[in-house]
Amino acid sequence: MDVVKRWHDYIESNDPAKLDALIATDAVFLSPAVHRPQAGKALVMHYLRAAMVVLNNDSFRYVDEWHGEGSAVLEFALSIDGIEIEGVDMIRWNEAGLITEFKVMLRPLKALNTVIPLMAAVLQGEAA
Repeated sequence: MDVVKRWHDYIESNDPAKLDALIATDAVFLSPAVHRPQAGKALVMHYLRAAMVVLNNDSFRYVDEWHGEGSAVLEFALSIDGIEIEGVDMIRWNEAGLITEFKVMLRPLKALNTVIPLMAAVLQGEAA
């Protein structure tokens, strides 16, 4: 099963073991709200689990995909509290089929301003 199919399987199942099996030890997460890259498997998983809580509601859907050699861009859309959110997940992986870089971009600014405090609350809650 390729990386993108495994990612979709994780999104559908929300099984932490499936996420763990996808992320490389030296992975990096690039957030639309945090300037500094979040490096290391534990931090990447922390951010991706939080995003799953905040973004993966009943309205979340992937609307398009572009695939390259060792990379993919997945476009998504959702709504939170009446705010329409569009974004992309840009994913890179290594020869072993493990994600090495995960970058998220969101638009419009109102969407980002909606998501930031929700993500912060979940991230702080997980850290406690």
